[in-house]
Amino acid sequence: MGEDEITQQVVLDKALALAHQSSWEGFSLLALAHNLNCSLGDIRMLFRSKDDMAEALFDRADAAMLNSSSPNALPAQTSEQLLIDCIMVWFNFLTPHKKLVKEILAYKFEPGHFHLQAHGITRVSRTVQWFILAAGRDYSGLKRIGDEISVTSAYLLSFSFYFVDNSKQHLKTRQLLQRLLNRNRQLYHALKAISRPLRHKK
Repeated sequence: MGEDEITQQVVLDKALALAHQSSWEGFSLLALAHNLNCSLGDIRMLFRSKDDMAEALFDRADAAMLNSSSPNALPAQTSEQLLIDCIMVWFNFLTPHKKLVKEILAYKFEPGHFHLQAHGITRVSRTVQWFILAAGRDYSGLKRIGDEISVTSAYLLSFSFYFVDNSKQHLKTRQLLQRLLNRNRQLYHALKAISRPLRHKK
């Protein structure tokens, strides 16, 4: 393969194909270079590690979600409905690679992989911000902070369930996500109601 033909997309596609034949941990960068008829140096110019490739896969999911979202397309939808749609598009994009994504996350959370776990926290925060923006949830102050916490917790719990969900189009994951967001919203309003009289007493 000519050097000008080696792109991040080509490398990632081939890496995913090789990983599907064995596992995410099982495929080697040497095998990847051999299959692409290039050197390890060529691959390093595009990806410093397998973890960078994993991040590129999640970037693809972010892009697919953002490209599919349009808050103005269905004005009757609430921001919560838009949020659920955005998160489900993200999940469904990864479905062909669900087994690999599970292996990627398991590798990240192995003892001693602190740098990968730190990157994982940054990744979650970045993706959640895209969810919130795509759903048009333009909040500020304490409401913004509460919303970020709510969306992050609902997203992560739903993501964990998604790996064992075999329902059509992950309907059970969608239902769980809806319940979690409803619960978090109710909790937010309850705490807000409790804090109001406390502020007045000061």
